[in-house]
Amino acid sequence: MPNIDLDETDLRILAALQADGRLTNVDLAARIGLSPSPCLRRVRRLEDAGAIRGYRAILDPERLGLGVRVFVAAGIDHAKDPGGEGFQAAVRALPEVVACYVVSGDSDFLLEVVAADLAAYSDLVLGTLLKLPGVTGVKSNFAIATVKRSEALPLPQAQGRPEK
Repeated sequence: MPNIDLDETDLRILAALQADGRLTNVDLAARIGLSPSPCLRRVRRLEDAGAIRGYRAILDPERLGLGVRVFVAAGIDHAKDPGGEGFQAAVRALPEVVACYVVSGDSDFLLEVVAADLAAYSDLVLGTLLKLPGVTGVKSNFAIATVKRSEALPLPQAQGRPEK
């Protein structure tokens, strides 16, 4: 259940901005069928409510020399690092780690890492990851090909929701 009440127009705004965050307010308003002033008010409300967290460019890692993507499962000794807090703080400071999740199952954390090549990834693992607070080991899964990658979230249906 969303934390913010979204009607059909809000969902159209979110979908349009997910597809193209560079839309001007005038273009966005025309695309969703509103005049610019109410469109801007709705966008501001969505931003203020946290539904829109920001706007950014989506970069191509391969074109930037980051051709290796690895999913790393890390185990933590909770006696040495209760709650994995030291590990989490250290991971936040690593630019190669583009995402980190607390997970259930055989490991405690799942990291998404990008690196220039295998040598750079090896240096990261041996020189940094295995030395982080409480780490008992890591398991690497290398991405061979990307089948799907999307920053766009599946938006809920607005059926039955009144327009505001």
